Amino acid sequence: MSTDVNDVHAGHDRRAVARYRDLLRSERESAALYRGLADGSDGERKMILMELAAVEERHAAHWAGKLDALGEKVPDPESPGLRTRLLTMLARRLSADVVLPFVERAEHSDAGLYDGDPDAAPGMAVDERSHARVLTRMRDQGGTRETGRSIARRESWHRGDRSGTLRAAVFGVNDGLVSNTSLVMGFAGSGAAGSTILFAGLAGLLAGAFSMAAGEYISMRSQREAYEREIALESEELRDDPEAEAEELALIYRAKGLDAEEAERVATTIMKDREAALDTMVREELGLDPDELGSPWSAALSSFVAFAVGAVVAVLPYFFGSGPVASVVSIALAAVALFSVGAVLGLLNGRGSLRSGARQLLIGGGAALVVYLIGHLIGTGAL
Repeated sequence: MSTDVNDVHAGHDRRAVARYRDLLRSERESAALYRGLADGSDGERKMILMELAAVEERHAAHWAGKLDALGEKVPDPESPGLRTRLLTMLARRLSADVVLPFVERAEHSDAGLYDGDPDAAPGMAVDERSHARVLTRMRDQGGTRETGRSIARRESWHRGDRSGTLRAAVFGVNDGLVSNTSLVMGFAGSGAAGSTILFAGLAGLLAGAFSMAAGEYISMRSQREAYEREIALESEELRDDPEAEAEELALIYRAKGLDAEEAERVATTIMKDREAALDTMVREELGLDPDELGSPWSAALSSFVAFAVGAVVAVLPYFFGSGPVASVVSIALAAVALFSVGAVLGLLNGRGSLRSGARQLLIGGGAALVVYLIGHLIGTGAL
């Protein structure tokens, strides 16, 4: 029995050793990359990148200590990998701006690497999540370049729907319009009676609207719960290690363009009020607005209404008549609606409304025509 227990412990130790070595190698690679990027930068950006490298080196030292505690030999540092050498070369010969988006995406994907990891040191999870935010701020700052928001405020011709509400509503109307028009045309092509087409259209409207609403509710609910969990974690970190959070906040402000002394002063002032500190960290580090996490019920209702508004267009004529006249009126209304939706989308995207409207009419009308022909073939075959 004791032999079996020893074998189990040995197996766990082997897995832990392999994991610690992988993490050690990864942290060393990240540190080398940040130092390489620093070589291609200057001024405040260079200092920030060097500090990020130092953080990664502290993480590497932690995993080296874990290996040493198990009696394992700590591997000697290896030469940087091909990806690190390539990105470093681009940063030195061109600019760190060319490389930062690639590094930023990698940091975002690794942001939760140490969440809930019992082997990680306190603060390591905070470090990993904040690195991506720091890089985002650094990339947006771009030295003396203006950020996208400042340009948008000054140049009103840049389209921007920050909440996405209008865009989502238009797309919801478009979904209802295309899908239900196609459904109605399919039944009309089969030669079905007007009452049958009306019933099918209403059934399609309700089924589609409820489906959209349910999907949007689940999606928004999941997103909100994820955001609330992130805020709760940030609150715990602020409570357990306020010094580390102050350092992270100062680093973020430095990435936004403040010098080290000013950034530390601002961070220290904010950290004196815990509620203000949490609100600021949530906004700056997580990029969330605590007051606008989104309402699942509101999103569901909006999706239901938007889909229903689009879906009812092709059905309306069948409330008042049937036969060829109702079909022609239905096609005309749907055509006008499709063009209008396309034109609105074009305006939102900053493109020509006539071209976008014509494209939407061609695509939506083509879908309805195909379903009409299929319905006609099926109806003729049934007869």
